[in-house]
Amino acid sequence: MDEEYDAIILGTGLKECIISGMLSVSGKKVLHMDRNNYYGGDSASLTPLEQLFEKFHGPNAKPAPEMGRGRDWNVDLIPKFLMANGSMVKLLIHTGVTRYLEFKSIEGSYVLKGGKIYKVPADEMEALATSLMGMFEKRRFKKFLVWCQQFDVNNTETWNGLDPHNSTMQQVYEKFGLDENTADFTGHALALYRNDEYKNQPFMPTVEKVRLYSDSLARYGKSPYLYPLYGLGELPQGFARLSAIYGGTYMLDKKVDNIVYEGGKAIGVKCGDEIVKGKQIYCDPSYATDKVKKTGQVIRAICLLNHPVPNTNDAQSCQIIIPQKQVGRHYDIYISCVSNTNMASPKGWFIAMVSTTVETTSPETEILPGLQLLGPITEKFVTVSDVFEPVDLGTESQVFISKSYDPTSHFETTCKDVLEVYERGTTTPFDFTKITHLSLEEQE
Repeated sequence: MDEEYDAIILGTGLKECIISGMLSVSGKKVLHMDRNNYYGGDSASLTPLEQLFEKFHGPNAKPAPEMGRGRDWNVDLIPKFLMANGSMVKLLIHTGVTRYLEFKSIEGSYVLKGGKIYKVPADEMEALATSLMGMFEKRRFKKFLVWCQQFDVNNTETWNGLDPHNSTMQQVYEKFGLDENTADFTGHALALYRNDEYKNQPFMPTVEKVRLYSDSLARYGKSPYLYPLYGLGELPQGFARLSAIYGGTYMLDKKVDNIVYEGGKAIGVKCGDEIVKGKQIYCDPSYATDKVKKTGQVIRAICLLNHPVPNTNDAQSCQIIIPQKQVGRHYDIYISCVSNTNMASPKGWFIAMVSTTVETTSPETEILPGLQLLGPITEKFVTVSDVFEPVDLGTESQVFISKSYDPTSHFETTCKDVLEVYERGTTTPFDFTKITHLSLEEQE
């Protein structure tokens, strides 16, 4: 191959596929390769069900006959829900990938408090009726939410005596007289922080996150989350189609031996006897092991259930967040559940995923508080994965590496990483104001 590409992308994980789409749409000549013969890398959806059993239990493992047809299952290895108004959906709309995908809203978002599951209130009626907090606390919480919506960094009259540059989120909670449980629920179920470090930082980012949650909720009503029909594996494929429309080239099942450097700078990749030339390389950590460091581990348990998650009003899909303090941990535990309404399983079957950041030497006991909420589990598949991130920004070597996926059950951190990698590679931030495509509703 004598031609040179503007960018070579290694791995068809979701992050790499989004970057491929963004670069293709902005006029770059892209070559996209994966050593696997399927799309999605770590973020693939496995179908048929037999594939999941073989991956975890060996070549002879087979699902039970009552689990229905294998091809009616689409099991995400790393499930994530999309915030309806979040940056991920904006990216999907901007790039036009929504033409190839259909989304359904997730029925409910829940939070654990004192060992019980509570629905995260979806509107004012639910907020007034919820037993998540007492009557006076509800009033204070409502005042806080109204303030979040009206807050304007350029108008000091909306600051309520707080300073966005210096006042911490803890001071905001104190100002509104919110108790620790409400702070817990706000920080973890609405702003989606994974631990409590945010409390000691300026409040502005948290207010924006709470507002994003409210705005997303306003769009679809039941919960702020969306999920693609047939599983997340549809997303990488959507971006792959998009990249192809803009002239991107795809090669699956292509072994990449290594990245080739000249004078410390990447000039392409070696595949067998040939060197494919590229000015820049974008990849997941597995393609550049010498340029990443391990920062921790994530445990995930995929659980197949023949019933909805108990105490969720028989929700056909839901998210449950267990704030770390509720179970004496440093990091939250996440549960996501999808079913036949999301085209992820046959009727009557549910796929629940429990995940968290590993803190001890016995990861499986760490997710017990989550597993115990699921009721009887028919089949369980557990993985503990190392989490990697790049050791440098890639500016010198022109190799831009994404981070491993974290345990969160939503896309906000994934999107943040994609935008950062894009900015490192192109030296300009992605401009959301250029979004000219129709919104999800307008496309319908």
